[in-house]
Amino acid sequence: MSSLPPLTDIQASPWSPDSPLAVALSILFEHSPILVSKLEPQLHEIFRKSSSSSPPFSSYAELIDLSLAEIAKWDIPAQSEFISGHPRIGESSNLSKLSAKEQGAQGVKPAAPEVIKRLEHLNAAYEAKYPGLRYITFVNGRSRAAIAEEMEGVLGWEHSLEQDQPSLDTVQPVEKTSEEWLSELKRAVEDVGKIAKSRLGSLGVV
Repeated sequence: MSSLPPLTDIQASPWSPDSPLAVALSILFEHSPILVSKLEPQLHEIFRKSSSSSPPFSSYAELIDLSLAEIAKWDIPAQSEFISGHPRIGESSNLSKLSAKEQGAQGVKPAAPEVIKRLEHLNAAYEAKYPGLRYITFVNGRSRAAIAEEMEGVLGWEHSLEQDQPSLDTVQPVEKTSEEWLSELKRAVEDVGKIAKSRLGSLGVV
């Protein structure tokens, strides 16, 4: 499992796609091109303008808060791209070690095949209902079966283990930028922040 670069290196190193800041952001938020192309330059500009006697952050948790404050200023497409850097719930391939641990993919009791299939359907349904969004939630040790029930609640569906019911044809898309759509985007960004802070514990950072 990767370790976070020292805070002093994060603040002092110049911008680059593989700078200590870029590495830290990828570990905490999952790798996404927009972290390097947009967030990293914004944070470096904040670092540049701050004085050595009053740095913009003094802990990794404060770095996460600073990052989220900048992300909140982005336009809607950029925020949507940011949350899409996280894997879908239930995915088991191409996961970072931290994501695999968080989703239980490395647990001693892996999710039953019918739960994985159900999650695939729920992800597709969610993305049909909220075009441009991906379902993000702070798992916080819960099972994939529990997350499936949570997703059903968000979709307004009864609990079921039917792999493809209700049909995706019955899903009515929510208009982009509607209050409901924006509320889901805001919740997803906030949950990415919760995930990032929980990773500090996994990494042994206090």
